[in-house]
Amino acid sequence: MVKHKRKRKITKYRRYPYFNIGTLLFGLVFIYMIIMMVMYATETHITSYEVKKGTISGNYRYDALALREETVVTATQSGSVRYFEREGAKTSAGSTVCAIDESGSTIVQSISDFSMTSDDEDRLRELLSSFTINFSPNNFQRTYDLKSSVEGLISEVIEENSDSSSTTRNACYAPASGFVLYKIDGFEDTEESELTSSMFSQSNYSVTNLRSQGTVSAGDTLFKLVTSEEWALYFPLDASLATELADSSTIKFRFLKDNVTFTSSFSIITNGDETFGKITLDNSLVRYVTDRYLEIELVMNKKSGLKVPISAISSRSFYKIPEEYAIVNEDTEDEITLIVESFAEDGSSTVRYVTATVYSYSDGYYWVDQELLSEDDYLRIEGSSTRKRLSENDIETLYGVYNINKGYAVFREITIIDQNEEYCIVESNNTYGLAAYDYIALDAPQVTDDQIVY
Repeated sequence: MVKHKRKRKITKYRRYPYFNIGTLLFGLVFIYMIIMMVMYATETHITSYEVKKGTISGNYRYDALALREETVVTATQSGSVRYFEREGAKTSAGSTVCAIDESGSTIVQSISDFSMTSDDEDRLRELLSSFTINFSPNNFQRTYDLKSSVEGLISEVIEENSDSSSTTRNACYAPASGFVLYKIDGFEDTEESELTSSMFSQSNYSVTNLRSQGTVSAGDTLFKLVTSEEWALYFPLDASLATELADSSTIKFRFLKDNVTFTSSFSIITNGDETFGKITLDNSLVRYVTDRYLEIELVMNKKSGLKVPISAISSRSFYKIPEEYAIVNEDTEDEITLIVESFAEDGSSTVRYVTATVYSYSDGYYWVDQELLSEDDYLRIEGSSTRKRLSENDIETLYGVYNINKGYAVFREITIIDQNEEYCIVESNNTYGLAAYDYIALDAPQVTDDQIVY
């Protein structure tokens, strides 16, 4: 048997080289991406800020301390107390404010007989609303003040609903006319000369509600009277605000409790190293007589304009060029042309035309980039032999910000009209300055002129 050999045909596949045009392009793109990622990671990133119109409110809010002429009335005998006057009400001299039952018995009002009129409901609603609007976790003491005020209001309603014929032993009378208060807090006899900064911290402030005591002993406080319509608000002043208000004899301010604005007499007092503002009032006591601390806001003469962060402001030096030496570009007011003459050491001169960007214009002068010119250069008036030599006296500093609307930084002059610790207000409608909704660099020290902004 003959065996046939199978012929095997082996075809070799062509091997393509690893390095070709596709590999080259992919490698270049990959290397470019790596370089860009490294540049992005190591580049200083410029944060932008959108300029908008606004005002500076300043930190002009205070918890002012109210001091008044207050007379404390004490009990002459012991027993249970029943009050008749509403807290904060104006009473006349000789009016019955409360009565003491020496037997110690009290008249209990049945809860089923308890009812509130619409006026009482409005008072309670206003009390709760005022607390809610002005509440701050940093001033939790006012929660206890609210509790005391609500208890007092309920006591008044109960008293009004009770049978008045069942009262009147050992009546206690008002020694003078004034506003009746049923809370004491230790500030009743405080004098202006005794003020200290610690008095404006309410963390340790406490109030005693006299109506909750039920019974009294001889000598205990029954109530107090505010006997004068003239009263004063005090608040601490720092050195900056004290200087700003030094010449003010009146001041405009707002009570945040009810958003009512007043203009009143103002003065500055100093106790040792501490300075306080004093607002004197002779009206509206009935609105605020129950409050020892009142949150107020000073209404200063706020100026409006473009609001810019302080961190965005920088300064640069410029040459100040008289307008008669400038050739105005009729197509744009942002550029001028200067005829500049320079002299070599051998005395020969060269004349060149320099196109300069205008950074500011005021009182017949243009401000142009200092790097375009040199000291000892001469400026010439077109068509005249008159020349002006540049010197250090022609260099001035402007304050401004870096506008980045076009993707690169351009210095823009600003005129500051008001400022506080964080922001300043600058003039708007300036041809060479800023406009609303411009974008500027938030951190000026990170930027240089003409820098590309990513």
